Amino acid sequence: MSPAPAPYGTWPSPIDARLVAAHDGHPEYVGTVGQEVWWTEPRPAEGGRRALMRLRPYGGGSADPVRPESVLPEPWNVRSRVIEYGGRPWAGAERETGGPLVVFVHHADQRMYAVEPDLPGAGPRPLTPLSPVGGGLRWADPVVLPERGEVWCVLEEFTGERPTDVRRVLAAVPLDGSAAGDRSRVRELTDGTDRFVTGPRLSPDGRRAAWLAWDHPRMPWEGTVVRLADVTDGGTLAAVRPVAGGPGESVAQVGWGTDGSLLYTGDAGGWWNLRRLDPATGESADLCPRQEEFGGPLWKIGHQWFEPLEDGTIAVLHGRGALRLGILDPRTGELADAPGPWTEWAPALAAAGTRVVGVAAGPHRAYEVVELDTRTGHALVVGAEHTDPVDPAYYPEPEVRTFHGPDGREIHAQVYPPRHPGATAPDGELPPYVIWAHGGPTGRAALVLDLEIAYFTSRGIGVAEVNYGGSAGYGRAYRERLREQWGVVDVEDCAAVARALAAEGTADPARLAIRGGSAGGWTAAVSLTSPLAEGLYACGTISYPILDLEGWATGETHDFESQYLVSLIGRLQEHPDRYRDRSPVHHADRVTVPFLLLQGLDDVICPPAQCDRFLAAVAGRGVPHAYLAFEGESHGFRRAETIVRAVEAELSLYAQVFGFERPDVPKLELTA
Repeated sequence: MSPAPAPYGTWPSPIDARLVAAHDGHPEYVGTVGQEVWWTEPRPAEGGRRALMRLRPYGGGSADPVRPESVLPEPWNVRSRVIEYGGRPWAGAERETGGPLVVFVHHADQRMYAVEPDLPGAGPRPLTPLSPVGGGLRWADPVVLPERGEVWCVLEEFTGERPTDVRRVLAAVPLDGSAAGDRSRVRELTDGTDRFVTGPRLSPDGRRAAWLAWDHPRMPWEGTVVRLADVTDGGTLAAVRPVAGGPGESVAQVGWGTDGSLLYTGDAGGWWNLRRLDPATGESADLCPRQEEFGGPLWKIGHQWFEPLEDGTIAVLHGRGALRLGILDPRTGELADAPGPWTEWAPALAAAGTRVVGVAAGPHRAYEVVELDTRTGHALVVGAEHTDPVDPAYYPEPEVRTFHGPDGREIHAQVYPPRHPGATAPDGELPPYVIWAHGGPTGRAALVLDLEIAYFTSRGIGVAEVNYGGSAGYGRAYRERLREQWGVVDVEDCAAVARALAAEGTADPARLAIRGGSAGGWTAAVSLTSPLAEGLYACGTISYPILDLEGWATGETHDFESQYLVSLIGRLQEHPDRYRDRSPVHHADRVTVPFLLLQGLDDVICPPAQCDRFLAAVAGRGVPHAYLAFEGESHGFRRAETIVRAVEAELSLYAQVFGFERPDVPKLELTA
């Protein structure tokens, strides 16, 4: 006998907020040390730290499977703060006497440490000094060079107290620890002319180095330059010159082929495609020209969308929207995709011989570390293996959709209808839906299993993730729809999806909500204060948002994004009206529906001062709202207890606004 129908939103679910928190985050920064595979992975229950994981090689005749092991105990937290979003925080090499030598950045003090885990009693030892100036010294994207006794990497050095008082160079850090107390022992390899740089990539013979560079006001997905230099016998960089890229071309990654050619992904043709350049002649050519992306936005230093293999082929990530793994033969242009259930690969490729390792997921699988043997075509999970914590029947079945906005423009989205194996709604009832606006805004919502989405859909609340104009994954023209149109195109596109879902009878038009974090928090907040979405949403959830454009443009954010608004809005000096007209803080009188505001008190990207000003403007206007601020959290929540509180508060908001009971979560106190 089937259970009696129950209203949408009231369905019971085994996916609780603690389960969501336990599965928050995913593996990153996969690499190889000899034949070993290493990566970082989150630990929400351990204060949100990131653990450094190691997988030893298979073999040896043992019947027991080789399992990943955590190299460092609590409280070691392997995470860099370079450009605040971070970058590759570790690298390793094999010692001449055997075993790995690994360097890593510890989040708490941002120092670089070395560790040799196979040496008895050998704990981490510091390699870099501390600085009392501003944000101190930070390091990322290292390359370990035992033959030189150094680590080459990005150094970010604060020169004053303001977030923009900073310089970045390529630097050489001694492996002997002599720089741990002496800044002068760190050799600078570049002169600081470029505002931003990635770590060096050395040619197979070690005689050349290449890296990416860019300057304000461009972001790396707008324009970057490939710099090439000769490596002298003394370990300096000589004859530094630009060889690819420029103000109107974004190069997302640079590397070297096994034949000594320079490889890079550039979007001069409108899509990030893989190209090969002969350093001797300067001649370049496309390796696989397609209207697909072979790269993406460089939000973190050290992202890897391609990785050359020893047989001359190249592992690549490619696609429109979701990126899949393929093996490219550069001689023929033939591209063969890897098998398996993984439809979304993160930019974290590594290789050992003919083995490719990456981080992949799918609509029914969370991110896991996957290895592909290119000789056999066999792929298997080697780390962070996905296991279903509940019956998969509680997972949503996503629908990839294309909607149309103003002027008929295409809008990419994925829709997650409510789904429950044992619950149905009464005849005639339409479900509530929440529109999710992703961060960035030059980012993309990935089509992967997310237990936070399942938390809502398994209770009878639909979700629609909108890859609005400006999102990555659909070519440069799609990204540039947002140029000087932030707060317009993103808001219109989210509204168009919401209205379409209501018009087609998928969603209840009276029970629509919007939510987002960071840039998505901006879109959510503008959607509640802009005539472009007036009367559309019944409530909103706004997490660590931008609410005051002028404040953000004049010192309230970090250096990396301090001039992002030049392309998103226009120059402040030329368009002060836009900065005021689009900022939610100046239109609090237009907020008429309940909202939940979530903020980390240690956030230096979207600081809590913006929330304070917005709340002061809303105060006394009779709008029910709640503000939850979390100590020890920065941009994006990492601690299990924070995630639990935030998820349950959001559900309580929807219950109160949409008119259903949820006695299983604490009631969110809304004040007017």
